[in-house]
Amino acid sequence: MNAKEKTGAFKIEILISDILRWGVALSLGLMVLGTALVFLRADTYGAGGGNAEDLARLIALEHTIPHSLSWLGRGLLALDGQAVIVLGLLLLIATPVLRVVASVLVYLRERDWAYAGITGTVLALLVLCFLLGKVG
Repeated sequence: MNAKEKTGAFKIEILISDILRWGVALSLGLMVLGTALVFLRADTYGAGGGNAEDLARLIALEHTIPHSLSWLGRGLLALDGQAVIVLGLLLLIATPVLRVVASVLVYLRERDWAYAGITGTVLALLVLCFLLGKVG
C-alpha cells in the first residue's frame, strides 16, 4: 500500500468514526432534551400533577411504544418529550446502518467489489430484518 492509498484509507476510517461519533452524540443530546421536556411539561402527563395514577398511566404497556410515524411527527411538532426521546432512539438505531451504507459507497467508489458485495449483503440483511420486524 503506497502513501496515497494509506491516506485514502485513513480518511475512510475517519469518516466512518465520525458517523458513529456524531450519531451517538446527537442521539444522546436528543434523549437528554426529551427527558428535560418530559420533566418541564410534567403537568401535561396528568391532572394530578404527578400522583401514582399518573405514573401508572405513563408507564402502562399499551402506551410505551409509538405505533406510527404520524405519532412521532405530531409529537415533535408539539415538542412532546417522549417523541423527542423516540427520535433520539431511532437515530441511535440508524447510526450503525448509516455506517454500513457509507462503507458500501466507499467500497464501490474504490472498485473493491468483494468488500462492496459483502457489505452490501450485510446492508440487505439489516433492511430485511427491519422489514420483518415491522411485519411481525
